[in-house]
Amino acid sequence: MSYPLIDTHTHIYLDDFNDDRSVIINNCKKNGINKLFLPNIDSKTIESVNRLSAEYPETCYPMMGLHPCSVKKNYQSELAIIENQLNIKQYIAIGEIGIDLYWDQSTLEEQKIAFKTQVKWAKEKKLPIVIHTRESFDEIFSIIDTLNDDNLTGVFHCFTGNKEQAEHIINYGGFKLGIGGVVTFKNAGLDITLKEVDIDHLVLETDSPYLTPVPFRGKRNESTYLTYVAEKLSSIYECSIGDIAKKTTTNALEIFKLEK
Repeated sequence: MSYPLIDTHTHIYLDDFNDDRSVIINNCKKNGINKLFLPNIDSKTIESVNRLSAEYPETCYPMMGLHPCSVKKNYQSELAIIENQLNIKQYIAIGEIGIDLYWDQSTLEEQKIAFKTQVKWAKEKKLPIVIHTRESFDEIFSIIDTLNDDNLTGVFHCFTGNKEQAEHIINYGGFKLGIGGVVTFKNAGLDITLKEVDIDHLVLETDSPYLTPVPFRGKRNESTYLTYVAEKLSSIYECSIGDIAKKTTTNALEIFKLEK
């Protein structure tokens, strides 16, 4: 591939990859996937995220945040740990943050507080945010509608919404849609939505080990499968994979403030 791809969202630091992590990273390089962005989950994953990014500084780039599914009774102490990390180490984004109403609706108010707190940090530090929005577009929009300004940018991770939701995000001005394996699912309908969205607004991701694209659906996802997402987008937009790579990589470098 003449232009490299970037996986803007992979949890390759998790135990799922303990047996073949280095093999996957090397295979990514061989297949033109030259950067992997690592979203943190909570205090338990910080060490793994930091270690991997230190081991592969030219390939793995760390983020720092508290995932909404990790917002429990102790979320304030978790936030304190996250904030400390942001003050002592350089990260490319604050993420993965947001609201998840699929797994647990009982913590909605705590999730809102945690999300708003981390958005505030992002604006202060001029870092992009990576937003998790599972069954929570309305809740996320109500918050971003209020907080959005020129200092707020980022990615709506794993975008699976409709045309109206895509337009809402695009109208913020500083956000991209993270597109992963779901776009390859036969009945997801995301391919139809994206035909109404300019590629200028997209970045690529895998969310590995989750949301594995066709033809590997049901198996562990990995960053090397990002090429299947790119292939699907090349079909949707009727252009070459090289064109998809060039545009989405440029978009990712812009959002995450990295040099080419």
